[in-house]
Amino acid sequence: MRVMAGAIGAIALVTPSAIAACDGQGGISEETSSWRLVWSDEFDGDTIDAERWNREVDCWGGGNDERQCYTPFDQNSRVDDGCLVIEARLGEATGPAWPAHMREGMSEEQRAETNTQPFTSARLNTRGKGDWRYGRIEVRARLPEGQGTWPAIWMLPTDEYYGPWALSGEIDILEAVNLGERCRECRGRLENRMFGTLHFGGAWPENRYMNRNTTIPTGPDNEQQFNVFAIEWTEGEIEWFLNGESYGSLTPTNWRTDSELADGNPNAPFDKEFFLILNLAIGGNLAESLTLGGVRLEGYPKQFLIDWVRVYDCPQDLETARACAS
Repeated sequence: MRVMAGAIGAIALVTPSAIAACDGQGGISEETSSWRLVWSDEFDGDTIDAERWNREVDCWGGGNDERQCYTPFDQNSRVDDGCLVIEARLGEATGPAWPAHMREGMSEEQRAETNTQPFTSARLNTRGKGDWRYGRIEVRARLPEGQGTWPAIWMLPTDEYYGPWALSGEIDILEAVNLGERCRECRGRLENRMFGTLHFGGAWPENRYMNRNTTIPTGPDNEQQFNVFAIEWTEGEIEWFLNGESYGSLTPTNWRTDSELADGNPNAPFDKEFFLILNLAIGGNLAESLTLGGVRLEGYPKQFLIDWVRVYDCPQDLETARACAS
């Protein structure tokens, strides 16, 4: 990736007040739960653990007309005082026009194509380093605010067994856009909604989705706080949790895949291994279509702070994980 000269500038350090709550607290109690911790990152070191995370590099726009380049640079993703910091910065950058998984099947000329975006940010994934089928996934994080911000915690299939997106599915643990902005239909007239979503159906553009939603608790001045976002994914059901409380679930009566490989299998496509993704997008179709519209340029950099990530399996029922469901 080539960054335009002077576009990013110096690294903006996280203030002590911003990371004071990266204390490793919260989450389920292993003493009282039947779930077993099998993979985690507490971000207690000095650098992002390359044995756990891949840093993606592209200026594609996520297929949603987003406005960021994802970079491998510390100014966009780093570990600071117990927190993973994903930071979006205002500053033009140029890089690959397509993500790595799409470039693999392209001609040399297509792989060399570039795109320029007005923001930089980061997207980390665990593909090949953390891939799971069924379990409980928890992330304690504090979300950024502002028109055009789009933080997400989500999962994609490791091998796309049933075919390209969305034949093989997508699991969104958390999405929120434009938090803190004026919103007529929102509680307190400020945007405070979050969504847990499944994408399925046919290959784009024949894809479908269904979601569950709730509101995010905020502090006394309506500022964002750290919350625990989680799913329990068992055979035939995915359930979403906020701070330990369920706010909805979906089952095979709600989803499907049009792949012929799923004939007679109602659990498809959510019965194969998926990997985890953490990212902060700026703009895009969803964020720019809601609340004030577009992207507001004030207040950058924006930070998505992750205290920890924890993944659990169900030791007494590794095949379906149903025995551990809440």
